[in-house]
Amino acid sequence: MDEFLATMKALSEKNRVRALMALRNGELCVCQMIELLGLAPSTVSSHMTILRRAGLVEIRRDGKWAYYRLNDGPLAACVLKVREIAFECLAADEQAREDARRLSSVREMPLEELCRHYKN
Repeated sequence: MDEFLATMKALSEKNRVRALMALRNGELCVCQMIELLGLAPSTVSSHMTILRRAGLVEIRRDGKWAYYRLNDGPLAACVLKVREIAFECLAADEQAREDARRLSSVREMPLEELCRHYKN
């Protein structure tokens, strides 16, 4: 029950759901998440920490870079089902579609340049 409740709490905030939806097509650097969501770096970091603690995402560090991806390890069946339902239900959502369009542009931005922008 605790895993289920942590999942539901993590998905109870719009920007966390947007972040989770963005990770459907592969990992993203935290700077790409900042650019996509249009939020302060500290806010994105807090949201990603909540998603990570709920077991929905994983972090990979590569030097000074931090990358997030969907947790592809073993998840509780109910957590996996909730994630799948969220993806299915929100596939046609206007915000999710707009984010997907923006994400294409964000992925094309040179990563070092984008991250340098948010480090300064």
